[in-house]
Parts: sequence; structure tokens; C-alpha cells
Amino acid sequence: MYDSNIMRAPGSQAGSIRSYSLFGELGQLPDVLHCETIAARSVLHSWELASHRHSRLHQLLLLREGSGKAWLESGFVALGRQTLVNVPAGDVHAFSFSPGTQGWVLSLPDELVAQQLGNEPVLSHSLARAVAVSLKADAATQLQSLFSSVLESYGQEGAPGRSLVLRGLGTAVLGLAGRAVAEASAHAADSVGSRVLKRFEALLEQQFCSAWRVSDYAQALGVTPTHLSRLARGATGSPVSRLVEARRMREARRQLAYTTASVAAVGELLGFDDPAHFSRVFARTCGCSPRAFRASVTQPADGSFVGHVDPSPP
Repeated sequence: MYDSNIMRAPGSQAGSIRSYSLFGELGQLPDVLHCETIAARSVLHSWELASHRHSRLHQLLLLREGSGKAWLESGFVALGRQTLVNVPAGDVHAFSFSPGTQGWVLSLPDELVAQQLGNEPVLSHSLARAVAVSLKADAATQLQSLFSSVLESYGQEGAPGRSLVLRGLGTAVLGLAGRAVAEASAHAADSVGSRVLKRFEALLEQQFCSAWRVSDYAQALGVTPTHLSRLARGATGSPVSRLVEARRMREARRQLAYTTASVAAVGELLGFDDPAHFSRVFARTCGCSPRAFRASVTQPADGSFVGHVDPSPP
């Protein structure tokens, strides 16, 4: 694909991008929508469709069998069976398919898309960017059936109610495609969020004795403080500030129980410049002052603990 003409429109100067209705056609779409197999047009161009855009068409491609690559505005992506490709109107794109690839291409006027998604903000947002997603088995089965029905109905020219049926089927494809893209985006966001939280947990173990603020952790992780706290709340129910505080107080309990360091020294070890501030934070989170906590436990010579307060975290 990288050695092909995929990024150049046939007959155009290098670097230029052609704008088509359908690929290779300059006239406006005369029908309520357009549906064809991937092979129908690709085979005419050696299975390569050079870079182009559709100013007024929103396209959905579904690969049933075969493979290929796509160039979307976000970059190159590999295509395999049960892959759905969403291309909004105006986005530059190109394709290279392996010979014999089977699937469908559905082209919808942007007016129809805007009308049908007017009351679906989640789907509208999901379908506003070019993306390729691998479908789950049930979603793939549903969409393959719908694409097949659209193609069949599209070929029934002159049949009563054809436009109505096509509009309904096209809307159904749009709805299921939007749902699949939204779910894939949410899953990707969750995966990224999980990686950020794991990195935060490791960083917290390194820095909890420092006076790092939430903004310091966020900067080290390459995210905003708001985003980091949103991830933390979603996973634990607590903001980052509480997680940092809880880790510091957990260490404070251990230091008070297992060492003879003064309360002020323990606070200084944990990044508190003011002993009074450390005592207030400890009392708020642990339910008693540092001295009261230390007095509630004993430390015999054998190192075991006897008492009613457990120095370990709950």
C-alpha cells in the first residue's frame, strides 16, 4: 500500500485531492442513497481508491471477507473481516483492498445524516470523525444483514415504496454503526484511562512522601488535573487529592506505630512543613490525633502489636 498510488487521484497532479460524489463521479447523487459492493468500484481501479473526499456524502464501509488498508485523516489503519469504516462528509480518505475483498459501501447524503442524527448527540459525535472499528460478532451479523437488505432494495428501481424502504434501512445502518463506533470509542477511552491510573498508582508510591499536588501528578502523567481526577473518581469514587492523602496517612500510621520518631518528624517525612497541619489532616482522616493513635497501640520487645487500633489501612 505504501508503494502504491493510493494517495494520488488518477490523472491528478501529485499532492492534489479530488472531490467526488461517488469515487470517480463528479455529478451529484441522484438517489435517496447509494449502495454497492466494495468490489464493484474497486476492481475498476486495481483494488485501490486514491485519496479523495466527498463534500456532501457520508460513507460507511463494511468488510465481510478479505483485508486491506485505509488512509484516514488520523493515519493508516489495517482493515480485516468484520471491520466497519466511518467516513464523514468532507474527510479525505483512500483505500487499498486485497483482490476479492467482499463487503459493502453505503453512501448517505449529509442532509439525511444530519436529519436522522439530530436527536442523537452521542451517535452524532461518534460519527463525526473518520474511524475504523472491529465489530463484535452480534453487531457484525446485524449490520451485514442490513447492508445486504439495502443493496437488494437499492437494485429494485421502480418498486413501490423503494425510497421509503431505503431511507428506513439507511437510518437503521446509521444507528447501529453509530452505536458500534460509540462503544468502541468508550472501550478505547477506558483502556487508556486504565493505563493512566496504573501509572498514577506507581507514581504515587514514589512520590507520596513529597508535597506533590494533584497538578504535579497530572503533569508527570501528561494529562490535565481535571481528567486525572475524573479517571480516579470513576475507578475509586474518590478524587486524586483524597487518594494521595490516604496514602500519606497510611504511611503516617505505620511510622507512628512502628517507630519512635516524633509526631513532627513523621509529618516532615511525609512532606508536611507544619506539624499542626499534619495533625489536623491525620485527625480528619483517622478519627484521632497522631499522639492519641500512638497511645492506643503498644510495641513490645518482640515487635508484635497489642491494642484496639490497627495501624494498617482499612
